[in-house]
Amino acid sequence: MGGMLLLMGFLACGLALADALFRARSGLVRVWLGLSAGLMLMMWLPALFAFALTFGRAAQLCGLGAAALLAGGGQWAARRTPRPSGPFCGGMPWWLPAVLVLPLALLSGYLQYTHILREVDGALHVGQSTYGDLCLHLGIATSLQNAAFPPDYSILKGTLLGYPFLADSMVTSMLLFGTDLAQGFTVTGTLMMALVYTGYALFAWELTKRPAAVALAFTLMFINGGLGFLYTLDHVWADDSALRAVFTGFYQTPTNMPELNLRWVNVICDMMIPQRTLLAGWTALLPAMYQLACALREHRRRDFAVLGVWAGARPVSHAHTSLALGLLSAGAMVYKLAAPGRAARTGWLKNFLLYGALAVLLALPQLMTWTFPQTIGGGSLALRFNWVNNQGDGTLIDGYFWFWIKNVGLVYLLILPAVLSRGKGGACRPLGAGALAIYAVAELVQFQPNEYDNNKLFYVAYMAVLPAVGLYLSDLWRRLRGIRGRALLAACFLFASTISGALSIGREVVSDYQLFGRAEVEAAEFIEANTESDAMFLTGQQHNNAVAALTGRYILCGTASYLYFHGVDYSAQAAAARLLYEHPAENEALFDEYGIDYVYLSGHERGDFAVDTEYYREHAELVFDNFEVQIYRIP
Repeated sequence: MGGMLLLMGFLACGLALADALFRARSGLVRVWLGLSAGLMLMMWLPALFAFALTFGRAAQLCGLGAAALLAGGGQWAARRTPRPSGPFCGGMPWWLPAVLVLPLALLSGYLQYTHILREVDGALHVGQSTYGDLCLHLGIATSLQNAAFPPDYSILKGTLLGYPFLADSMVTSMLLFGTDLAQGFTVTGTLMMALVYTGYALFAWELTKRPAAVALAFTLMFINGGLGFLYTLDHVWADDSALRAVFTGFYQTPTNMPELNLRWVNVICDMMIPQRTLLAGWTALLPAMYQLACALREHRRRDFAVLGVWAGARPVSHAHTSLALGLLSAGAMVYKLAAPGRAARTGWLKNFLLYGALAVLLALPQLMTWTFPQTIGGGSLALRFNWVNNQGDGTLIDGYFWFWIKNVGLVYLLILPAVLSRGKGGACRPLGAGALAIYAVAELVQFQPNEYDNNKLFYVAYMAVLPAVGLYLSDLWRRLRGIRGRALLAACFLFASTISGALSIGREVVSDYQLFGRAEVEAAEFIEANTESDAMFLTGQQHNNAVAALTGRYILCGTASYLYFHGVDYSAQAAAARLLYEHPAENEALFDEYGIDYVYLSGHERGDFAVDTEYYREHAELVFDNFEVQIYRIP
């Protein structure tokens, strides 16, 4: 209950602050921006105080106090500014966000519930998409409790936590005041997804002012999927069990089949649900994109200043979306500077420079502390043409354009004509230029060891141009008025553009996998109650590591699935773990060198190592045993 009250306190401060800063906007916009700002305050302010106080209750309360001061100051400064007297949704029809946002928000709440530590007979279950990624986020959230800042990886002690952790530290804040781990993730995850849906509907409305265009852009964004359904149907003709496999197999959906080079995954299933840092990044990105669209239309310096502060606070929440926002803004600036008239160009340049200077000033300390050491220092940067379609030696798997058409779908063919068809005075063309900048960089540069991660850039370009596509399609619908077959043509386009995504969502709804068995949950409960919060455990390197994920205790070496793709060198710790399990008598000095306090033995460790159990029975104290899991304390 205390954690929920803390969350509501930050959200209330965000609402008050947004009401002061964006008083000229509609009520719906202020509420959306306020809730988004409240989450940003909850991510950032306690972390700042943690540098002096550790990430404990005191830091949370100081952060909430600072948020209250900001909100109060904003309200006092805006006390003479009247609120708009128009409808709550402004010019947008009230039914449009209700029809678009509410169904997906309810679906997302259900997926968050089923995909994050759902208890089944004492075991903890998840969905297909969270089976791989969730344990990383759980481990960060549990390990940050009362941690000194800047924090280390709990799965590789002594290594600075360079992974964007603020989306998980928000859950830590709630844990410190008694909120359940699953509840903290589910509530904040559902809230962020609802804000992303609302934000995209408002962003599309700002660019189009047409309900049909907003609905089309929204649908193509969130029920996205390419032509993978054709491959699925092809398999169905040969084997009628192929369709059943879509709903029962592990990653057999038509949006995610690497063996067929289908990698344009559905954003709800494979991005927003499992990739919590991306979700937090999009929660903060869409207010920035909305503000950028308004600034491009209204050309007010104040909007650029607010945008600079908002953008500068983002890198540690999600570095990819921060880079994408920078590229989007740079492309829009270049487009505006190409406009005729020296005075106009000078005005645009001053505004963009103000925006850029504020963003860089706030972002640079974050980048220098966390992002650059791990990305550049880890050797992740590389040149790679055409994303995952490149086999690594310069050879393309599919033809260049066919790769994008089969992955993105028919929408890919409409993007260029849609952007070019818009008038020069709106924001669609500048944002289209920005999307092109993102697309070009993501097609040429690999930023992470996993080349697949560049999709986090491509999706921002995609969301920036879809409102123009929505306008283009609605214009085309009007031009075809009176032509027979118009409705059938539109239905075929929507079916081909959404069926792959719809099948993927359907699979995610019914997916169910056990992440931790009952014995592992019992062991984790014992560890939380009976071991020191900074204890070091020797465990296996499985990704579903109950010690790291559920207790937040340090482990000698975590899974390569996380550490390798974060650009971290873990080879010495991985070698030491094997020696300590298989040859502990000859390597007892390693217990002291790495400060091992406890040894954890479960089916994972016995399966991965030839464990010398006799050594531990004779030389260590057995402190826990439920027949499946044993925990030994090292003297």
